[in-house]
Amino acid sequence: MKKKKYHILVLNGPNLNLLGTREPKIYGNTSLDDVINILYKKAEKKCCKLSHYQSNAEHQLINYLVQYKNQINYIILNPASFTHTSIALRDTLLAINIPFIEIHITNIYKRENFRKKSFFSDISSGIILGLGTYGYILALKVIFKRLFN
Repeated sequence: MKKKKYHILVLNGPNLNLLGTREPKIYGNTSLDDVINILYKKAEKKCCKLSHYQSNAEHQLINYLVQYKNQINYIILNPASFTHTSIALRDTLLAINIPFIEIHITNIYKRENFRKKSFFSDISSGIILGLGTYGYILALKVIFKRLFN
């Protein structure tokens, strides 16, 4: 019997394409490409397909989710500033009904008050925050555990 090949999407919101150069004291020196390359290698070892999509435009993230909804088994979501503003992205995640882990590089609860509200946390299957870019790796490890156990 052929083993199912799982497809994991890493979805990143606004300004995450600037990782490594954007406010390194807050976000670190690791680029998004570096993070994604690590995740690709880890997914390959587990025989999982990993896709990545980043956009600074809310509608593009939504269109991507809707277009590929039948091909994705799990999502690692860093909504970035859309965390605090995007009811539309939230509604899309509810509509497509794919489990996701919400991640944040910084601890949103130690930042400005407006960053302390997430439109995604209550519908996510887990939240990782404040652990830098290592949060992406932890999210992938959790997904592997959930998919293969």
